[in-house]
Amino acid sequence: MTAVQPTWMSPLIQCDSRLTQSVRLSFASSYTSTGTQTVNYGNGHTFGVIAGNRFQFNFMAPPYIQNNSATAQDGFGDIQVEGKFRIASGNAQHGNYALTALLAYSAPTGSHQNGALTSVYWPTLATGRVWGRFNVQSTLGGQLPAGKIAAQGRQIQWNVTPQWHATAHLWLDIEDNAIYNYGGPFDRRTTNYMTPAVYYVVRRKDWKPTHAFLVFDSGMQIATSAFYPCNHILITEMRIAF
Repeated sequence: MTAVQPTWMSPLIQCDSRLTQSVRLSFASSYTSTGTQTVNYGNGHTFGVIAGNRFQFNFMAPPYIQNNSATAQDGFGDIQVEGKFRIASGNAQHGNYALTALLAYSAPTGSHQNGALTSVYWPTLATGRVWGRFNVQSTLGGQLPAGKIAAQGRQIQWNVTPQWHATAHLWLDIEDNAIYNYGGPFDRRTTNYMTPAVYYVVRRKDWKPTHAFLVFDSGMQIATSAFYPCNHILITEMRIAF
């Protein structure tokens, strides 16, 4: 795929508009408005594999959620799968861009109310463009529960990530994550996060784009809107891209 796609780092939160293969070990720690800490082991990232030059399939094992609350039990969240279709893309000699359609699905397998009430679909359109060491990536999509809309609501999600390839091993970016709620308990409320993140790549000296590499990355989602269900979400990952 390196011959038909640009080169950048997959963002911490938003979807990558390229097709990539990786294993991701991710953890997230957040705080509610009352100060209760929630720890998410898995954080919606597990394994992705390319199938041909147009498709990628991702499997997200159910995360384990530690609520640290007397009113909420710890347990596993929902299992998710995702398909990606590369609409168009080009490497540095052919436009340095990518445009991809995605559809994710989660089944309500969570225990002790640690998941959704019904199945949920996430249709998304993702794109990105590179200018030298700088790139901008963006996604626009929605969260569409299959039922019980009054209890869950729907969402429109828009993410934008400016990213800088600072050195051979270091990438820096800041994501703007906007969530617009419709229906449900948060009807007509908007949440926005700014997420600065850093990525450090470990690879051998004779590395080529077709070789595997290791990435350590971390960032924090900081609420910039008046309304937010949780804040100061520290995300730490280790990735193996291959």
